[in-house]
Amino acid sequence: MTTDPTSTQTSPDPKDVRTAVSSGVIGTAVEYYDFFVYGTAAALVLNKLFFPTFSPALGTLAAFATFAVGFVVRPIGAIVLGHVGDRVGRKKALVFSLVLMGVATFAIGLLPTYSTAGVLAPILLVTLRLVQGLALGGEWGGATVLASEYASRGNRGFLASFVQLGSPLGLLMSSGAFALVGLGSDEFVQSWGWRIPFLASAVLVAIGLYIRVRIMESPEFRRATAAGEMSTRAPLVEVFRYSWQQVLIAIGIRFVPDIGFYMAATFLVSYATTSMNYPRGAILTCVMVAAAIELFTIPLFGRLSDRVGRKKVYIFGVVAMTALAFPLFALLESGSIFLTGVGVTLALAVAHASTWGLSAAINSELFPTRYRTTGAGLGLNVSNIVGGGPAPLIASALVISAGGGSWLVSLYIVAAGVISLIAIVSMAETSGRDLAEDYSRRTAPTGFTPEVRGQAL
Repeated sequence: MTTDPTSTQTSPDPKDVRTAVSSGVIGTAVEYYDFFVYGTAAALVLNKLFFPTFSPALGTLAAFATFAVGFVVRPIGAIVLGHVGDRVGRKKALVFSLVLMGVATFAIGLLPTYSTAGVLAPILLVTLRLVQGLALGGEWGGATVLASEYASRGNRGFLASFVQLGSPLGLLMSSGAFALVGLGSDEFVQSWGWRIPFLASAVLVAIGLYIRVRIMESPEFRRATAAGEMSTRAPLVEVFRYSWQQVLIAIGIRFVPDIGFYMAATFLVSYATTSMNYPRGAILTCVMVAAAIELFTIPLFGRLSDRVGRKKVYIFGVVAMTALAFPLFALLESGSIFLTGVGVTLALAVAHASTWGLSAAINSELFPTRYRTTGAGLGLNVSNIVGGGPAPLIASALVISAGGGSWLVSLYIVAAGVISLIAIVSMAETSGRDLAEDYSRRTAPTGFTPEVRGQAL
C-alpha cells in the first residue's frame, strides 16, 4: 500500500480536537432535539391538534405519517449538504444545517392548529417537517466525518462516538421538555404548552452556533485539499460509481438498530399511553432514563470497537436488538412500569448503543476523503427512509391489523434484524483503515495509489 506523501502530518492540536468534538456533540444534540421533539409531539398531541376529524387511531397514524415525511427528504439533505461539505468544507455545511433546523423547529412552535387554520395547518406542519429532514440529513454526515478525521486510527471509534451522543442527548432533552410541559393540565398542553419545547430550541441553536463557528476544518480535509484530491465535481456520482457496495452495506446495517430505536423511543410512547393506559409522565421517564444511561454506554462501545474491531461489537448489537423484539412488548404488556423501563433501557442503552456508537467511525471508514461526507450521510439517511423513519407509522398500522396486538410489530423487528445481520457480516473490518487512503474501486489519480485489499463486497 502506498500513500500520498502529503498525508504525513503532525497530530492536530488537542484544543482543536476538543473544539471539533464538542461542536459535533452539541450541534447534533440540538438537531436531534429539534427532530425528536416532533416525534414526541406526534406521539402525544399532534393527532388531536392537527387531525381532529380522524378517529384516535387514524389521527395517531396521520401524526406519525408527518413524522415519517421528515425522513423522506433526509437523503436529499445528505446529498446537498454533503456536496457542500466535500466541495467547500465540512464546517460551512454544518453551520448551514444548524441554522436551517433551528428556523424550521421554531416556526413549528408558531403554527396555527386545525381549529384555527383548517387544512392549511397540517400542510404547513408537513412543509416545516420536510425542512427539518433536509437539515438533519446534512448534519450527521458532516459532524461524524469531521470528528473521525480529527481522530487517530487507534482512537477513532472512541472519539467519533462522542458525536453520537447527540442522539440520546436530543432524545433526553425532548422527552424531558414534554415531561415538564405535561406537569400542567391537559388543557394547558393542548392550548399552547405543546409549543414551548419547539420555541425553546432557539436558545439551543444559538449555543450550538456559538461553538460551531469556532471549529477548524479537519486535518485530513486540509491535507487532501493541499494534495489536490478534493477536485471531485460531483461527489454523488462518484459515490455510486466507485462505492455503491459500501452504500448498500451502510444502509443495511442500520435497519434493525434504527427500527428498534424508534420503536422504543417514539412508537412505544404512543402505544403505552393509548393502548396500555400508562401515565404519560411515567413512560417518558422510562425513555429519559434509558437515554441518560446511553450517554455512558455509547463511548464504552466505541472504545471497545477500537480494541476488538467494529464488526464484533456491531454484530452483538444487531443480535441483541433482534432478540428483544418480543420481550420488549411482553415487558410493556406486563403492566409494570419498572419492567417496561427495563425493556426500553436494554433496547436503547445496550442494543442501540452498541451499534450507534460505532456508526460514525464505520461510515467514515467506508468512503474516501473526496466524497466521504456525501457517502457517509447518504448511507445513514437512505436507511432511515426504509428503516427507522416509517417505523412508527408501520408499527401503528400493524397494531391495527393485529386487532390491537403487538406480535406483528415484533416480527417486523425480527425481519429487520435478518437484513442488518447479513449486511454487517458481509462488511470488511474497517477499524484499521487509514482515512488518507482510498479504498474505493476508482483507478488511482497520479501520485495516489488506493488500496483495494479488504474492500467490502
